[in-house]
Amino acid sequence: MSSQRIITNLWFDTEAEQAAEFYCSIFEDARIVSVVPYAEGTDKAGTPVTVEWELLGQRFVGINGGPQFSFTEAISLQIVCEDQAEIDRYWERLTDGGSEGACGWCKDRYGVSWQVTPRGLDQLFTGDPEAASRAMQAMFGMRKLDLAALHAARDAVLA
Repeated sequence: MSSQRIITNLWFDTEAEQAAEFYCSIFEDARIVSVVPYAEGTDKAGTPVTVEWELLGQRFVGINGGPQFSFTEAISLQIVCEDQAEIDRYWERLTDGGSEGACGWCKDRYGVSWQVTPRGLDQLFTGDPEAASRAMQAMFGMRKLDLAALHAARDAVLA
């Protein structure tokens, strides 16, 4: 049993198990914890009602609740990456079958929004107001974040 007290629940139509498998294929430290089927006597008997999985020690639950709700950018999952290679890897995997958004945001094939960001991103936008503005303006023109370009903009290095 996890000691985590707040667990993110994601509402899917019917693809919670496929989504959990997809997410577990992306992160190294990941596993499916449990699959709970709808009870016998229901029209969905034997198919998963909930799927619990863990990514990097964080628990999630997928609920196969039907088509009445869908994901929006009003909530997103943020991945804090250590370097450009990690940003590139997560971005490539999450956008496979999904879509790219602006400023390091993307949607996966299930419509879940992700922010793929470097550790210390907020530090690029603090301190010297002119340098922070240059970094922010550079980010506004990006889809996948480019660390070197963000630092060059902040430091006013022309490419």
